[in-house]
Amino acid sequence: LEKGIATISDGATVVFSDGSVKPEADPFLIKEKDEWKAAPCIIRKGDGGFLYATTDLATIDYRVKEWKADEIWYVVGAPQQLHFRQVFAAAQRRGVTTKMTHIAFGSILGPDGKMFKTRSGETVGLLEVIDEAIERARAAADEKDQGLSDAEKDEISRIIGAGAVKYAELSQNRLTDYKFSWDKMLSLQGNTAPYLLNAYVRTRSIFRKLDGAVTLTSDLAITEPAERALAMKLAQFAENAHDILDDHRPNLLANYLYELADTYHSFYEACHVLRAEGTARNTRLTLCEATSRVLKTGLGLLGIQTTERM
Repeated sequence: LEKGIATISDGATVVFSDGSVKPEADPFLIKEKDEWKAAPCIIRKGDGGFLYATTDLATIDYRVKEWKADEIWYVVGAPQQLHFRQVFAAAQRRGVTTKMTHIAFGSILGPDGKMFKTRSGETVGLLEVIDEAIERARAAADEKDQGLSDAEKDEISRIIGAGAVKYAELSQNRLTDYKFSWDKMLSLQGNTAPYLLNAYVRTRSIFRKLDGAVTLTSDLAITEPAERALAMKLAQFAENAHDILDDHRPNLLANYLYELADTYHSFYEACHVLRAEGTARNTRLTLCEATSRVLKTGLGLLGIQTTERM
């Protein structure tokens, strides 16, 4: 108010357009019937009450002055786009030069294509989803007799369940709505966390069979098409990891890891590793080790743990 950035309108403290940008780019204007009308940002209501815009501006001050933030990212649903455009513009008028970005995302839909809710119509909480994913993963583990203890099954189920929920979200284009499906999310086939984790488990099972009795050397020779395909795919990791930062798209990394897992499965079926000898054996073991590292690192960047067995 002192600087004239805000003004009093009908008792409320608001920020109006200052006419500094074209109407199409002005967050304080909306178009109705071919006419641009004021869409002010309310900082304080007429009764003295504060709103999200008030607290968001205050926290911007704190993050800039106290935390010395270089950038501020807001990961909030797409319906809040206008709100953040107004808040960022108001903050910039107040002299804030720190880069601020609204990283919008779409909605999670139920099988019917409507907003995902419980059968009773209530909004589903994230912890409920994670807990159920872990329970479903544990039920699947109980169906297999792999000689695992209950404690091991609990830990593996936690990794698979939580990882499946994270991957289902992060593997989508962040602005696209998607249908939530338990069967798809926990499937061992397709673009899912269990499929990627299974590829990682396969890489580790080879070295477990060797019981650590192997030393990899630089004696390498790519001779088979499946070896070349895997080596080429591994070489793409750095550029894919970097591209996440371009418009904040973790799905690019998720899709790369899926392609890597798919390529590794093809290699695994086409090329015998432990039965190979000499340079061929060393080459294939090196490709398995590199795949293992890239899958573990890539999933780690997505916040997903790996497991040696499943």
